[in-house]
Amino acid sequence: MTADTVTMTDNQDLRRQMVETCRQMNATGINQGTAGNLSVRTGDGFLITPSSLPYDRMEPDDLVEMAFDGTYVGRRPSSEWRFHRDILRQRGDIDVVLHCHSLYATTLAVHHKTIPSFHYMTGVAGGTTIRCAKYATFGTQQLSDYALEALEGRLACLLGQHGQISLGKTLESALWLANEVETLSRMYVQALTLGEPPILPDDEMERVIEQMRRMSYGQAPDLDGINDIARPRQAG
Repeated sequence: MTADTVTMTDNQDLRRQMVETCRQMNATGINQGTAGNLSVRTGDGFLITPSSLPYDRMEPDDLVEMAFDGTYVGRRPSSEWRFHRDILRQRGDIDVVLHCHSLYATTLAVHHKTIPSFHYMTGVAGGTTIRCAKYATFGTQQLSDYALEALEGRLACLLGQHGQISLGKTLESALWLANEVETLSRMYVQALTLGEPPILPDDEMERVIEQMRRMSYGQAPDLDGINDIARPRQAG
């Protein structure tokens, strides 16, 4: 949902969708307890999960309305509201910010490891790497500044000794990406047990990212004859 204007009905629907997404974060294992947070752009501001409320007890009305000046209505917002605000304010290309402490992404983050293009799916985050932001105390402006730096030209990043952030136009796309980042992180951690894996060259990753971009716009792939066999069947 893009929300230049959000009616009261749409707002309630969005709140319900956010609560469901939060519960899916826990159900898929990328989040635990009260860790992690979620926000969605709503016209002149955004909705964000409240502080210290487990997702299984969260109700739609518990979500916090915030303005970009940092003022809010309702419960106390997540302690990480600063990077949610700053990302949504700076990144007009996305509407959802999802933060979680998924196990393998955090394992890499505690070592401040960037995920290189050891696998072509690294390109889902929009570049040849998934960067790791420098460490800063949670909830601080410094952490937000570091996150913005790591997310430049990207849809996801790790946070040093902390967790991960994934972005999207929709709740569904942000949750999907967060799970992909966790899957890539797990594969990379396991690959490292055999030594540093080979890295795909930048020119190949450029082809991969372009292919992903074209497919996301609903266009069938046709690079290097990929689409020579797979064609829509003609009726009749």
